Amino acid sequence: MKTTKTEEKPPEIGSVSDMTNSTKSMRLVSFFSEILPLASFFVFYRLYGLYAAAIAGVSMSAFMLLYFWLVERRVAKFVVFSTLFSGVLTLTAIMASEKILIKIQPTISSVVMAGVLLGGLMRGKAMMQVFFGTQFPLTEATWFQLSFRWGMFFLVAAIGNELAWRYLTEANWVIFRTFVMPPATGIFMLAQLPLTLRGRLPLEQDE
Repeated sequence: MKTTKTEEKPPEIGSVSDMTNSTKSMRLVSFFSEILPLASFFVFYRLYGLYAAAIAGVSMSAFMLLYFWLVERRVAKFVVFSTLFSGVLTLTAIMASEKILIKIQPTISSVVMAGVLLGGLMRGKAMMQVFFGTQFPLTEATWFQLSFRWGMFFLVAAIGNELAWRYLTEANWVIFRTFVMPPATGIFMLAQLPLTLRGRLPLEQDE
């Protein structure tokens, strides 16, 4: 009589396939929600000036929000906040004829995000987990480290934008916003990948 041997699979770590799909989805959303508005901003600036560029950037962001809501039935909260905030400041800038309100938008957005992340840590809460907890099953310690790192990054980004618009020409500031900060953000995001992979939860803890 033959006995069939059932091989026991080792415990899976963090549902790798789910993690990969979530990462791909997040990258797709991040790419289109960030790159297309910036591309519109740059093109319209070259053609029509700063006010038209700001309107184009906000309009593209709103369009991408609507598109992803219709396709995936979910959008990131911070993207909604950023789009609404940019829209209000852009409208105010046009009505008041103050270009500075457009230039300080990245500064204010970065300061707000840094305040949310670092302020959350001071209250014992990892806000990155609030934003991305449903997509990435990570340990508490990992969420706290990511919240701290991204909080510090946004602080540096705010300082960088302040220095750029104050000491560069308007055209060079547009280049800084379009071609310097997005690659810097992407590089920083990739630098967090080892920490994210190390901090994945075992599958049984995720369920």
